[in-house]
Amino acid sequence: MSRLGSMLTWIAAISACAAISAQQPKQIVQQAVRAELAADAADHTHWLYYEDDRKPAEGTVQWVAETPLGELDRILKKDEHPLSRDEQRKRMDDFIHDDSAQVKQRKSSQHDDREATEMLNMLPNAFIWTVTGHRDGDTVLHFKPDPNFHPPTWESRVFAAMEGDMTVNDHQHRIVSLKGTMTTQVKFGWGIFGEIEPGGWFQVERREIGANEWEITETHVHILGHALIFKSISEQEDDVKSRFEQLPGNITFSQAEEKLLAQGETVAYAPIR
Repeated sequence: MSRLGSMLTWIAAISACAAISAQQPKQIVQQAVRAELAADAADHTHWLYYEDDRKPAEGTVQWVAETPLGELDRILKKDEHPLSRDEQRKRMDDFIHDDSAQVKQRKSSQHDDREATEMLNMLPNAFIWTVTGHRDGDTVLHFKPDPNFHPPTWESRVFAAMEGDMTVNDHQHRIVSLKGTMTTQVKFGWGIFGEIEPGGWFQVERREIGANEWEITETHVHILGHALIFKSISEQEDDVKSRFEQLPGNITFSQAEEKLLAQGETVAYAPIR
């Protein structure tokens, strides 16, 4: 490359960095939300992964395979009890031949997707954002509740009462991590339907597992208090996903079952921070 070409490249790089620095914090968040929603709409990939999901007095260690019709789980250990290979296969076979279970799973997944989209759309306006630093191609932002924001649902009231930090990848504008702590008490129906106390926290970590493909690899929820309105979210949960492998886009349940059974039998908890 010529000296002029090198100089122009450096100027372009410096200009790009300056443009990122010149963005208002809210604009960075808005751009990240748009990138996440667009990527989710365009994502038709399916993955196999290892999952270690822990809740008080229960837990599940399993291999999961995503298919066009839903997820197939090979449970290795349930509530501290290892499952034999025959039990693992029977559970998968039962699910494969149970249309109602598949419909129930898809409805639950769609519900979770809608809630995640609602929370993402809330991010720019529910909080006051400030940029607190840059590291390794990421921008770190701090957020605190915006007193002028009025959460539209009971679930969003909990989210909007958090203060914490979000890390955004500068190149792809994807959310790398989101962590927050409850700053105020939240009551539902004057406390009749429950209340959430200050000090509870959550943390979500995401990683690029393939070319421009991001997945949640860790979810930690430790909420103080209890609310009857939460049905799909545990108030105490640590979930870690690892060992991602991309699967064919047209994989069937039967093919997924064989792929799952080819994975290791050893029950080994993934490290949780």
